Amino acid sequence: MSYKITDACVNCGACEGECPVEAISEKNGTRVIDPAKCQDCGACVSACPTEAIIEG
Repeated sequence: MSYKITDACVNCGACEGECPVEAISEKNGTRVIDPAKCQDCGACVSACPTEAIIEG
């Protein structure tokens, strides 16, 4: 199961830099996680200052 980014995202980009497989990108003013690329490592979760990333 991959992670997803909720509406609490403030588009700071902290998560994108932590993703080792480049599964996170910006789309329409927010960050999104590509579930096909996500490896469920959780690195993005600890990087998020607003706790906007959850298991999805």
